[in-house]
Amino acid sequence: MSAGYPNIRLRRTRVTAWSRALHREVLVTPADLIWPLFVTEGHGIEDPIGSLPGVSRWSVDLVAERAREAAAAGIPCVALFPNTQPERRSEDGVEALNPDNLMCRAIKAIKDACGESLGVLTDVALDPYTSHGQDGLIDGEGYVLNDATVDVLVGQSLNQAAAGADIIAPSDMMDGRICAIRDALEGSGHINVQIMAYAAKYASAFYGPFRDAVGSRGLLKGNKKTYQMDPGNAEEALREVELDIAEGADSVMVKPGLPYLDIALRVKEAFQVPVFAYQVSGEYSMIEAAVAAGAGDRDALVLETLLAFKRAGCSGVLTYHALHAARLMGA
Repeated sequence: MSAGYPNIRLRRTRVTAWSRALHREVLVTPADLIWPLFVTEGHGIEDPIGSLPGVSRWSVDLVAERAREAAAAGIPCVALFPNTQPERRSEDGVEALNPDNLMCRAIKAIKDACGESLGVLTDVALDPYTSHGQDGLIDGEGYVLNDATVDVLVGQSLNQAAAGADIIAPSDMMDGRICAIRDALEGSGHINVQIMAYAAKYASAFYGPFRDAVGSRGLLKGNKKTYQMDPGNAEEALREVELDIAEGADSVMVKPGLPYLDIALRVKEAFQVPVFAYQVSGEYSMIEAAVAAGAGDRDALVLETLLAFKRAGCSGVLTYHALHAARLMGA
């Protein structure tokens, strides 16, 4: 029997909607999404972010309301990022260690509002707290110091874990920080706090709106190329992931998202661990710009891009479109 056309017609299974659904290989659900939220000082504050249309900074009371919305939509986890007041920023980023800082208050508010029905992922890096905008401590020449930074990141992680964080997500790209944080969490009794390592985080041009959101763009001195990865490197990403897994990461992240789907796929195939991707601020803003220009339909663009992440092997996606997408899926 011939194995070719017309005995085999691949279009047969595409004729009807029910058949397309039956044969679909990859499916995205609200349970695949993590919603990043920006926190700011004050009460009853919604502060729209100009370069991220549709995204706002929220005061602690309102971020707890957004968390309730996430849980109601079936989103399992939110990710928190603080917009620290300028007067609380310093060269050494010491505000990261304050048990009453903006991040810790937001964690507690969300846990009070949602309990264990919603996970809280917290960013671990010093850029929201430093006056120079770098992710770590710097020397006199502006070089980011690795080991001294790791010591502060450990304290920041313990601070967030004590406030109730479920997942610690170091985004700093310092060498050795996963092992140090894991040892500290184990030693302090936080044995069930997960680590999602930003294992392959690239020195990307897609982060601009995020830096607006956390208030670091105008502060940043120099660039982050001495610790974030070169966009031309793929084998190095596998080395980074391998080290972070060995040091105690429960899951790993590739960042940015769509421009690095090849990296996500290679990581998944090489290590068979939970891989997450961050659809970063620049990616979000490009979709919104396309919609505003009449170049595409928001709903279709959002759902198709999320499907691409899942098809590439991602367990989940951090996306600013999370609530919109979850409501589309539940419609």
